Amino acid sequence: MMSGNLYTYAALALYFGVMLLIGYLAYLKTSDHEGYMLAGRGLPPWVAALSAGASDMSGWLIMGLPGAIYTTGLIEGWIAVGLLIGAYLNWRLVAPHLRAYTEVSRNSITLPSFFENRLRDNSRLLRSLSSIVILVFFTLYASSGMVAGGKFFESAFGGDYLTGMLLVTAVTLAYTLFGGFLGASLTDVVQGLMMVVALVVVPAVAILAIGGWTETAGLVTEVGAGNLSLTGAGHMSPGAAILVILSGLAWGLGYFGQPHIIVRFMALRTPQEARSARIIGTSWQFVSLSGAVASGLIGIAYFSKFGNAPRDAETVVLLMSQVLLHPLVAGFVLAAVLAAIMSTLSSQLIVCSSALVEDMYRAISRPVPSQRVLIVLGRAGVLVVAIIAAMLAVSPNDTILGLVAFAWAGFGAAFGPIVLLSLYWRKLTNFGALAGMVVGSVTVFVWKAMDTGLYELLPAFVLAMATCVVVSRLTYRHNEEIEREFTQASQAALGKI
Repeated sequence: MMSGNLYTYAALALYFGVMLLIGYLAYLKTSDHEGYMLAGRGLPPWVAALSAGASDMSGWLIMGLPGAIYTTGLIEGWIAVGLLIGAYLNWRLVAPHLRAYTEVSRNSITLPSFFENRLRDNSRLLRSLSSIVILVFFTLYASSGMVAGGKFFESAFGGDYLTGMLLVTAVTLAYTLFGGFLGASLTDVVQGLMMVVALVVVPAVAILAIGGWTETAGLVTEVGAGNLSLTGAGHMSPGAAILVILSGLAWGLGYFGQPHIIVRFMALRTPQEARSARIIGTSWQFVSLSGAVASGLIGIAYFSKFGNAPRDAETVVLLMSQVLLHPLVAGFVLAAVLAAIMSTLSSQLIVCSSALVEDMYRAISRPVPSQRVLIVLGRAGVLVVAIIAAMLAVSPNDTILGLVAFAWAGFGAAFGPIVLLSLYWRKLTNFGALAGMVVGSVTVFVWKAMDTGLYELLPAFVLAMATCVVVSRLTYRHNEEIEREFTQASQAALGKI
């Protein structure tokens, strides 16, 4: 008989092997720079949908969010509500228009290049500043995934944090370096399916072990009177509850500015396929978020009844899977946790690479580098960002959810208003976009330091949007080329051309 640990190791080895194989197959299909960065705009809707969801949710879905629910109760579930609404609106409002507009506007293959082309910014300031924002916030974001990898190995195997963090980083780096965007997207599909299955199986088995939903709900309430309250009644003042609810819903605003998510929209085969991708992606997200929230709540009841509560709340799903499931099945659940971590990390590394190569080096390089040189530089960019993020992850000073929240706010405030206005308002100017990006980014840092209790994304997004509009109205000059392109992109998004 194979021991429990061997079952677990076998499951993880199989998972790692499949990821590397997919990366290698994607490598064989990647022959040019656009293919490495955007898969040649050839993603089917189901790949784009599952890839966007998996790259979005990261390790915080199986670790961070259940941990927050386990610690504070259902009121933290407003994060899930905000994310579900935001994801739906992102697919509805941004996906078809961005897919159409990026192709119409000089075939832009990155978000910074789209901003520059859409607004005819000849100064290159907008593209350069966008790239800097991407590198700063994504380095922090990638670091959160590496922290999650280290915590995972500590909890799952009682192993060394640093060893686990480096192993997760190395495997992710391997398939991302060679497979590029296509490799990241295809591995995301497998990882997304693994995540959703884990978040259905673990809470369902835990409820059966406790004795049914009625007993589970009773234990959750017994531990804390407000654990099942969406308003925090019983353990939180009304004022504090309002801040938590607003902060949770504000997470949805972040979607409009996340480069690693909306790049999937740009890679769709056609703008019209965004509709079927939206249905698939939103359904996946609903099930996954519901499972994560349920896991946190059920964890309260489970450890109240059976003891051995986790020392780190963010490992609640890991511990329940190890206790409740056959070692082989638990191994695949653990692999799903790794999938959540690695899917986002790989996407972040690709976007950082595109910022370094496409939006910095290529923008200023004369003559234009060959495709072979660009691919080599793209892989070098992935490696450099991974090394810096790993250095930050060696001694983490925040929770996984805390690291993700800050980076999410940074992108949402810096890019979200510009994306929406670029697609739906003809009069946005490069000066308005520049001013909005600066105001959004700076406000995130300042508001975070003020520690008001209100998630920094909300005020930063509002101020950035207002700044974009005011400055654009002051600096607007009619440009016939921009007007014609805007109309053409709008018609393409609606399938009229």
